[in-house]
Amino acid sequence: MHDLEPYYQWQHFYDASEDQRSPFYKTIHSEFEFTNKIYNYLIHPQWNDFGANNLYVKVLFVDYDTQHAILEFIGEWDDCIDNDILNIIKGLVNPMLAEGISKFVFVLENVLNFHGSDDLYYEELYENVKDEDGWIVFVGLLPHVEAEMRKSRIHRYIDFGEEWNELPWRRYNPDLLLEKIESMQQLSLE
Repeated sequence: MHDLEPYYQWQHFYDASEDQRSPFYKTIHSEFEFTNKIYNYLIHPQWNDFGANNLYVKVLFVDYDTQHAILEFIGEWDDCIDNDILNIIKGLVNPMLAEGISKFVFVLENVLNFHGSDDLYYEELYENVKDEDGWIVFVGLLPHVEAEMRKSRIHRYIDFGEEWNELPWRRYNPDLLLEKIESMQQLSLE
């Protein structure tokens, strides 16, 4: 687990620790000191803690002009016991909504498990983002994670599925990726 780094090829485009509007402004990351864990497994120090027990994030890119954010996650998403969706809403989405971000791309290829509960917080999240003409898409879900999310019926509020999982997001720079996702999002709405 400690070898799984957040995607770092876009660091010259955006650094959340230098963004005064970011929830992670002035966060200092060690390259050598491993302190965060997913269960008993240490994870790379570049991941950020936002209050969930076994789920961490890295804000890869934010564009305040276009109101987009790309966030990469690692760990176990557990709504059953830890209510991680509430942690995501309070620790990430609400602060970013307050700064004008309303379109969210969650890269979830390192989310190894999902344990769902009810979909009430997802409905609330959908309404809050939709009120700002926004949306949320999940990219890169593992098949068993996607199946669990569908069982929890959150696909009614968040776009994910085969076309999103197969999107080669690393091939793009952030602006081109956001253009691609925006066009895919428009097609899914039609």
